[in-house]
Amino acid sequence: MIRLLLATNNDAKVSEYKRLFKDLPLVLVTLAEMGITSVVDEEGASYKENAWLKAVAYARESRLLTLADDSGLEVDALHGAPGKLSARYAGEAASDRDRVLYLLTKLEGVPWERRTAHFKCVIALVAPPKDEDVDIGFCFGECHGFISFEPKGYYGFGYDPIFYLPEMDKTMAELTPEIKDQVSHRGYAARGVYGKLKGLVLSI
Repeated sequence: MIRLLLATNNDAKVSEYKRLFKDLPLVLVTLAEMGITSVVDEEGASYKENAWLKAVAYARESRLLTLADDSGLEVDALHGAPGKLSARYAGEAASDRDRVLYLLTKLEGVPWERRTAHFKCVIALVAPPKDEDVDIGFCFGECHGFISFEPKGYYGFGYDPIFYLPEMDKTMAELTPEIKDQVSHRGYAARGVYGKLKGLVLSI
């Protein structure tokens, strides 16, 4: 059975991918399970480049089929911030709650109609490398909403409690995990990866 390395130390992301790929005959393994402690500097100029940097580095280290993603929240009133810095927006040691509250302070006084925002995700899938050559594919996903005036909901992680989806009349954190997977940026990107993985599994 194929092993797929999930190149993240974010337990919430791991849980999402396990749900999203639960129907595939794969063994999902994490960096911690592989004993990999190296850290890849996310110095790319885009989500795509950061996903590529992580996927290639960990595929070479593990010699496994590897999935890495990079994602972020882009707020129009903040000219696209926090963007690639979403996880570090309130500081390296900030908690999810710290980040949420910090972002809300940045939007104080901004009216509802100007609080539009977008979650974006790029997933890189890298085949086990032979020598220095790698085979890489990308899948993209995004979803659109507004930044609410206060956090609501207990599901999800990151900025989910303040990302309001008009079509659901709920924040992302008010959605059950299964519903979130259907409408989230990571869910959209993962469905593209699902097709690639299914084709790979059927080819062996």
